[in-house]
Amino acid sequence: MMRPVVAIIGRPNVGKSTLVNRLCRSREAIVHDIPGVTRDRIYQDGYWGDREFKVVDTGGLLFDDDSEFLPEIREQVDLALTEAVVALVIVDGQQGITSADESIAEWLRSHPCQTLVAVNKCESPEQGLSMAAEFWKLGLGEPYPISAIHGVGTGELLDRVISLLPVAQEGFEQEEPIELAIVGRPNVGKSSLLNSICGSSRSIVSPISGTTRDSVDASLFKNDKLWKVIDTAGIRRRKSVNYGPEFFGINRSLKAIERSDICILVIDALDGVTEQDQRLAGKIEKDGRACVLVVNKWDAVEKDSHTMTKMEKELRAKLYFLDWANMLFTSALTGQRVEGIFAVAALAIEQHRRRVSTSVVNEVLKEATSWRSPPTSRGGRQGRLYYGTQVATSPPSFTLFVNDPKLFGETYRRYVERHLREGLGFEGTPLRLFWRGKPQRDAEKDLAKQKIESSP
Repeated sequence: MMRPVVAIIGRPNVGKSTLVNRLCRSREAIVHDIPGVTRDRIYQDGYWGDREFKVVDTGGLLFDDDSEFLPEIREQVDLALTEAVVALVIVDGQQGITSADESIAEWLRSHPCQTLVAVNKCESPEQGLSMAAEFWKLGLGEPYPISAIHGVGTGELLDRVISLLPVAQEGFEQEEPIELAIVGRPNVGKSSLLNSICGSSRSIVSPISGTTRDSVDASLFKNDKLWKVIDTAGIRRRKSVNYGPEFFGINRSLKAIERSDICILVIDALDGVTEQDQRLAGKIEKDGRACVLVVNKWDAVEKDSHTMTKMEKELRAKLYFLDWANMLFTSALTGQRVEGIFAVAALAIEQHRRRVSTSVVNEVLKEATSWRSPPTSRGGRQGRLYYGTQVATSPPSFTLFVNDPKLFGETYRRYVERHLREGLGFEGTPLRLFWRGKPQRDAEKDLAKQKIESSP
């Protein structure tokens, strides 16, 4: 059973995203004075009392203007209303009724969901009632005076909202979804990929760079698992981005990487790996996220029987630090291999969360040192690897106990990591290796002993 949906709609700049952040106790929705910041459907979890529901933020609705993205925004709002139980119409109490508000009210009468009117920017409780009274004329029922920025009246509004929601089933426990973030540069096809995965127009697609600003998510059930798929804003270099909606969108994208379980790094098959792709790959590896490399727009590449093998080799040479990630060649436009993403992602998540017994770890380490002994220093000291154990998951992390970490150079450390991966698997996830020497107290004892022996 999915949580009931409450759709937040209204004309531009009436405070919809501010109210969403208030209802969901978050700062996920981008709030800015510029009209048209929100374009897609943005979902968050809402809570009131013992009730849980989904809140969907939508773009500003206009019907007498065909400016850029407005037809697509209207389509997204229409889709939000088809799945909503309650539509919460936000209006501006300080401006009063506008022709845009009247157009929205007329349009809503063709939708079956129940409607409430929230009159925003009513900071004064006394004046709020008189400001809200005007909106009875919309014919959408009782108007509720609120202040989204200060929280005035939102409790009464939420009481009314949850009274219209279906009663939750007793004993129902919602499965924790796997968070999958779709990340990449602008215009590599992230939104098209999300739409192809969902089989619907879930996110606005445009050749204009920076179309997606908020992080757009969709809940899906694939491969016997519940997924929360997050489409993120295209990430450009910070010095190329001005302070404003795009700046906030990129910050949301970087946070989506940090909080996700797995990242889908989308590469443009026509452009290949760029410097920004490498930076994003480094961010994914540094944050310890599982990863699948998706090479999109494969349908636009002229190819023969050797093209895929050759291109994979070229791409992996530039993304060598993600050599553990599987690579898929897809077309979001035609749907080619898109369904295969979930099978590969499910395998990566399984490995990302896997734990291996200490005995098995040490069998692999013993084999590694027998094939290639630890290095010896110029002074004749040889490194010794005593034993290892897995200390964490997500990502899998191992502590290796040695006589002196300084004796193990980067080359040998990479060799041990590669041998662990070959012996234990862990396909699709980074590994963390911590090299620990003798306890500090042993070193202090040795130093004290040397001083005693050298004293007259």
